[in-house]
Amino acid sequence: MARQMFTVRVARWSAEHPWRSIAAWVVFVALCIGVGGAAGTKTADFDDNVKGELAVYQQIVDDAGFDRPSTENVLITAREGTLDPAEGAAVAAEVQQRMGALREVAKVSDPVPSPTGTATLVSVDIAGDRDTADERVQPLLDATAAVQAAHPDLRVEQVGGQSLKKALSDTVGKDFQRAELISLPVTLLIMLVAFGAIIAAGVPVLLAMSAVGAAIGLSSLASYLVPASDNTSSMILLIGMAVGVDYSLFYVRREREERAKGRTHLSAVEVAAATSGHAIVVSGIAVVVAMSGMFVANDAIFSSMAIGSILVVLVAVLGSITVLPALLAKLGRWIDKPRVPLIWRLAARSNGEPRVWKAILRPTLRRPAAALLIAVLGLLALAYPALSMKLNSPSEADLPRSIPIMQSYDRMTEAFPSTGAVHAIAVRLPADKVAQGEAAVTALTDRIKADPAFAHDREPEVTRAKEGRIVLISAPIPVTANDPAADSSLTWLRTTALPQTIGTVAGAEFAVSGQTAGENDFVDSMNESLPWVILVVLVLTFIMMTWTFRAPIIALSSIALNMLSAGAAYGVLVLVFQNTWAEGLLGFTSTGGITAWLPLMLFVVLFGLSMDYHVFVVSRIREARLAGLDNRAAVAKGITSSAGVVTSAAVVMVGVFSVFATLSTIDMKQMGVGLATAILLDATLIRAVVLPSLMAVLGERNWWTPRFLRREDGLVPVSAEEETRQLDPVG
Repeated sequence: MARQMFTVRVARWSAEHPWRSIAAWVVFVALCIGVGGAAGTKTADFDDNVKGELAVYQQIVDDAGFDRPSTENVLITAREGTLDPAEGAAVAAEVQQRMGALREVAKVSDPVPSPTGTATLVSVDIAGDRDTADERVQPLLDATAAVQAAHPDLRVEQVGGQSLKKALSDTVGKDFQRAELISLPVTLLIMLVAFGAIIAAGVPVLLAMSAVGAAIGLSSLASYLVPASDNTSSMILLIGMAVGVDYSLFYVRREREERAKGRTHLSAVEVAAATSGHAIVVSGIAVVVAMSGMFVANDAIFSSMAIGSILVVLVAVLGSITVLPALLAKLGRWIDKPRVPLIWRLAARSNGEPRVWKAILRPTLRRPAAALLIAVLGLLALAYPALSMKLNSPSEADLPRSIPIMQSYDRMTEAFPSTGAVHAIAVRLPADKVAQGEAAVTALTDRIKADPAFAHDREPEVTRAKEGRIVLISAPIPVTANDPAADSSLTWLRTTALPQTIGTVAGAEFAVSGQTAGENDFVDSMNESLPWVILVVLVLTFIMMTWTFRAPIIALSSIALNMLSAGAAYGVLVLVFQNTWAEGLLGFTSTGGITAWLPLMLFVVLFGLSMDYHVFVVSRIREARLAGLDNRAAVAKGITSSAGVVTSAAVVMVGVFSVFATLSTIDMKQMGVGLATAILLDATLIRAVVLPSLMAVLGERNWWTPRFLRREDGLVPVSAEEETRQLDPVG
């Protein structure tokens, strides 16, 4: 009772001092947004994300003290037909003149014509270090735009690492605004259908948006500890809208349900706090536990998104148990005003006995073993394609071709086709082994020249620093970075050539970087991290659910059901995105695989969000069980009594996630489809068939409690009626 009484005490104080509670919440949100906006956001750069062998390479390069300028390219082509050489040369000279006059530019190269003569390219080095080059790229873009404006009959386009980064950041920002604009009316419409009254529909949306705003402000402050990624704000919006609306929905529906039984406003708020309020706290803990699994990956991007997700969940929980009771108490019966006539009648009807859900549950509970077998086999069939999942490292292929700069990038690569990728090798030698190291470097380059996997028309380039103690070797290959032959040559360098040459020098360090190495290492890192993330999340969730419900079987069942929905979501992702049939439907170009970070991210997010309403459903089943019903009747009562609110919560989640499936980048599309699929399956097949049939088959074993857990503590230790009598004896 102690845990429940905490939520009840908070709700009572908020309900008795509504203006203080509301004012405190408004000040809290405003401070978070204001302070976060003033502090700004520290974004992750390349050095924040490297680890393993790439980190060793980067450290050696940094120790060498080499300048690492960021290079931009200005491409000049004809809009129609072929480029006139004289006109191309004149425009290139103008680009050189404008770029050379900028203090942000360190070097401008001579114009280079394409092999076919259809384009001219001017390369420009940005002054200063590449880690801060994004702050200096805009004047270069302005200069390119000025040349373009002066020559409208030609295409004058800038393409480079920093301009690509800026364009992608702008696209993500616009996507975020679009997702926000679309998700708001969608969520409000769903809430309107659920409640039938405008104020009741607006309260959950208002609380969710305030939680998102506060969390974004707090995440800006947190970014100075863990730098934020481009997807952090999107993740906060996605998670915040889902849990923020759901928590308010659970609370408001329970308060209205108790008020409909004749309770006073204060008594209804307190019963909602003792039941739904406590379920919200437990659900919030479950989501936080799942999101914490991202820290196991030891990656700056995952850590930043974990922090953003955890912050928005905690803020949503805080608002649900503090300011929400105050709003309900202050609004009173105004929460049901103004009513939308037709929708109000439909919503009022849905608050009664849910005939559809009772009809669905009847055959499931009549033959639970058969229903369980058929449903599980169906989910496993959906999950089966996941066995052929292919992971792709994020690359330019993932970016939408609707972005103008990606069209420019494609034109540049067509005009200047790559002659092959490069493996970048860094070597650090002890001060007393330089001579021996030189011989080892020579032996290495000789082996590279003799190996047919490397380019014969381009010899390895060797650069020395620190009196010969640091050696950088550029080893060109005749294929693209993602070609299987590139993987083979990388493996040969790392496992054979380097250990047998540089590795023979005592105390020498070496590492291989480059696009191939980066992509392979990232995919390998995700594959290695995923089992540990799953293990940590499952163990922590099991402990939390067992402690909450005092029933290990319930905890294991919850985990098994979430694993089924996760597997099915993975299978659907493979069917949709590793094939081409859905390209026109969702507006993407298949890369033949799934973004490497997505399975890990998808698992922790959907595991947390599935627990969101799973906790609520099981708590209603347990409440019915403790009220004296037998196991099968308690299952039916718990699922049917929570049907309306859980269905509304699931529809909100599916609606918000479906919005993300319409965004520009393929990784966000994949996340939106994966999450929407998992939640849809949870809300239908798992809740209507798998959960009740499993609990019916297990019978009284569901509620077995180990001796060390046998004490009066749980989500709902007494019936709702007894709880109400304790809280409001007069009522």
